Amino acid sequence: MPAGVPTIIVERLPEFPNVPLPHRATPGAACFDLYAAEDATLNRATVTRVRTGLRMRAPPGTFLEVRPRSGLSTRGVMMANAPGTIDADYAGEVQVPLTYLFEGSYEVRAGDRIGQIRLVAELPSEFAPGTVQAVAGRNGGFGSTGR
Repeated sequence: MPAGVPTIIVERLPEFPNVPLPHRATPGAACFDLYAAEDATLNRATVTRVRTGLRMRAPPGTFLEVRPRSGLSTRGVMMANAPGTIDADYAGEVQVPLTYLFEGSYEVRAGDRIGQIRLVAELPSEFAPGTVQAVAGRNGGFGSTGR
């Protein structure tokens, strides 16, 4: 690993000693793939937390963000809380909450790519009371700038 590259500590849970660690599918990939540790059935309109079999700890001043995979979305599989945030002080297993949009069910198999994860720098910030000035033409949100 080159000097200065942040290291994310990853622990395989004892019941999943062979689950793949996150890695990039290609050198240009923005995120690291996450894999299902075991089979799971996704049913329409029901959220299923799919296990990765991994615990992770991001370096100080960062957090981890779990994102959906576009390839799954074309098959009707969506991540329920996209993107998901893994706080720096969370020490539990990383799970990916998936749902299926179509009729019937979708089978996830152990080893399937179920999400992506990336390291995000945390910027020091705070909230303070004040007055927020409106910007002309930017009222309403939810598509207020057009289609």
